[in-house]
Amino acid sequence: QVQLVESGGGLVQAGGSLRLSCAASGSIFSINNMGWYRQAPGKQREVVAVITNGGSTNYADSVKGRFTISRDNAKNTVLLQMNSLKPEDTAVYYCNAAIRSSLSGTKTYAYWGQGTQVTVSS
Repeated sequence: QVQLVESGGGLVQAGGSLRLSCAASGSIFSINNMGWYRQAPGKQREVVAVITNGGSTNYADSVKGRFTISRDNAKNTVLLQMNSLKPEDTAVYYCNAAIRSSLSGTKTYAYWGQGTQVTVSS
């Protein structure tokens, strides 16, 4: 069994910062891409940032220059440092990881965290 557990959400004023953390645990053989997605009320889930196991990153245009994604492969964790937050960043943020479980043979599956609320007040 594999789990992703997020932490670090909360309420912050516009211009402030938050750091989200996501830790993968369980029967993990390897982790490929890790990323953060978000879903605002009434909107579809969208990608925020993705990082490969080699450290290459991609960001949504709306967060470029403000958010930084990083990972610690030894700890199976991915972080999202969010600076200069705006009210439009308000959403539930979800961690995602492509994981090959030690119990699933050679197959890789996408796993999701439970989500953490980020609210930015104006």
